[in-house]
Amino acid sequence: MAISDPLGDMLTRIRNAQLRRKNKVSSPHSKLRAHVLDVLAKEGYIRGYTTVEFEDGKSELEIELKYFDGEPVIREIERISKPGRRVYSSVKNIPHVANGLGVSILSTPRGVMSDHQARDENVGGEVLCRVF
Repeated sequence: MAISDPLGDMLTRIRNAQLRRKNKVSSPHSKLRAHVLDVLAKEGYIRGYTTVEFEDGKSELEIELKYFDGEPVIREIERISKPGRRVYSSVKNIPHVANGLGVSILSTPRGVMSDHQARDENVGGEVLCRVF
């Protein structure tokens, strides 16, 4: 079955796995998903991820989830720009998440990055998701 929103599918898998207190969750591999996971790992929301290659040429991302005192570190993860409605933001209008405690992940001409990194580099782009 074809997935119309691969990034939204990965975020939903993370959300569902944390509700079930899983340590790891897998998702099909893509470059965009890997770049978003890089930002999540850099910001400390996940432990990390690895790429698992299969014999038929396909690969998956094994995502290690992070917990603190038995509670998930990611309280809320939400897709902002969807296939039916793309959301773009200039550098002046990049949204703050929870007064700076959370992070927005943007796809910019300089790559996928967090909101504060985009402000530092003075670049806007598509707001992919927000994490708190």
